[in-house]
Amino acid sequence: MARSMWKGAISFGLVHIPVDMYPAVETKGLDLTMLDRRDFSPVGFKRYNKGNGKEVVWDDIVKGYEYEDGEYVVLSDEDLRRANPEATQTIDIQAFVDAGDVPLIYYDQPYYLAPGKGGAKVYALLRETLREAGKIGIAHVVIRVKQHLAALICVGDTIVLNTLRYPDEMRDAGELKIPSPNSKTASVTVKELKMAMALVEGMSEDWAPAQYHDSYREDVLALVKKKIKAKQTKTITQPEPEKEKRTTGKVIDLVALLQASLGKKPAKAALAALDDDDDDDDPPPRKSRKPVDEEDSGDDQPPPRARKAATSGARATATKAAAKPAAKKAAAKSATKAPARKKAA
Repeated sequence: MARSMWKGAISFGLVHIPVDMYPAVETKGLDLTMLDRRDFSPVGFKRYNKGNGKEVVWDDIVKGYEYEDGEYVVLSDEDLRRANPEATQTIDIQAFVDAGDVPLIYYDQPYYLAPGKGGAKVYALLRETLREAGKIGIAHVVIRVKQHLAALICVGDTIVLNTLRYPDEMRDAGELKIPSPNSKTASVTVKELKMAMALVEGMSEDWAPAQYHDSYREDVLALVKKKIKAKQTKTITQPEPEKEKRTTGKVIDLVALLQASLGKKPAKAALAALDDDDDDDDPPPRKSRKPVDEEDSGDDQPPPRARKAATSGARATATKAAAKPAAKKAAAKSATKAPARKKAA
């Protein structure tokens, strides 16, 4: 576990629980570097002074609040802390509510809370109280320079602080064209609803998060390995010709789509109730996904980024690519001189 990013205390009533806060998530993605397509050198960014254009190092950077155009008030980290010391060091619980009362759309970022020095007993007390009552604590906490609304949730033996979005941060969905239950163009029939329910039953299973993973990232990394083996460490893949665009405005046969889905994951008990309504043939089985070659799969670490000085094979590829225009010009010249040579012969 990384170092704690925040130290303070949970406070509710007269109870004071010293805690340390740790990030609960680690974002994993594709670490792609921007390159100059002309020589494949990495592209960098500089922090510079907009007044004189010179680069500025981190030690010379301070934070400021612009109260008028071009006029600033400089605020140090100590200034931000002293503005409200209690708010910056306390997770202040305002109320306890049922977890189901907070819509999932309000949840933002989770953090682990661990007991600080001497806080194990009272930490355990709050955890067991939340578990027994089936409640979550709604609190205020300042992280960096923003005060967040947060929910304290008992997850296993750990108290998790999940920041919440404020109501005024939520956009109004009323501007969207959402079909109403009584819509004539989007009305749902009893048969369609029964088939959809059968599909849900057929796909229902226990929550097992370990079975889900970022398959797209794995596929891209497999492609990277193949390009390295083929010495294509500096080749830019050109876009394929655009496929024919799908026509819009067609009427969708919702029953057919549901039947096809049910054919992939049937729910025998639920489908038996639909025998009287369903006379269509079973759809073809879903094509299985081609397995990735053993050489290209596994738990290998992502390959190193391409650099300006690459392998000799990559240099040869770049040299050939640069020589193609010259070769074409030479061929064109020789073609124009060909008739003169025949006369001389």
